[in-house]
Amino acid sequence: MGKVKSAFEKAMEKAAAIGELTQEERERFRDEEKLRSLTAEFYKGRLDRDGLWQKLKGSAPSLLKEAQLTFIDSIGIGISPDEFQRRKDAVLAVETLKTRQNTSAIENVLDSLKVLQNDYREGKERAARELRAVIESNPQSRMQHVRAPDGRIVQAALSVDEAVQIRLAEFLAEHEERYGVKFAGLLEKLKREIK
Repeated sequence: MGKVKSAFEKAMEKAAAIGELTQEERERFRDEEKLRSLTAEFYKGRLDRDGLWQKLKGSAPSLLKEAQLTFIDSIGIGISPDEFQRRKDAVLAVETLKTRQNTSAIENVLDSLKVLQNDYREGKERAARELRAVIESNPQSRMQHVRAPDGRIVQAALSVDEAVQIRLAEFLAEHEERYGVKFAGLLEKLKREIK
């Protein structure tokens, strides 16, 4: 089995074929490879915020910023609270390595994201409970119009779970859109705070 080549090694081979890379290009490729390796280790759980801090200590400001933006890009509205906390810790740990820090502003936006994420999750759970209660108490709400093979439209009774899933899917589409827009706006605000 052959050796797997890193992006840096591949780039160096390409450069050799077309000419020499500048010192700046070599450093940029090394930084990109380092960042890919560190983020992979972090996402796999093999590296925590302290280990990340140690590995990035002394790195160029551009690499620190890119690391933070990479972690921010991996935050989604549906991410688990534990994974959200790990990414928050990573962004803040990297911020402490910078000469000019903006820690309090970054932490404020991250806290706002967490609140929005909690509201989103709670709204989803509340909607599921309320829909289930309504459907269980009103058997008529389980009726759905379906087209029969002969083209006629007939009513079919769904199970409580089926009816809840159908109605919940309708609610979630709007719910996710509304919260997704707010969440995306906060992520953009967070990216602007990264300097």
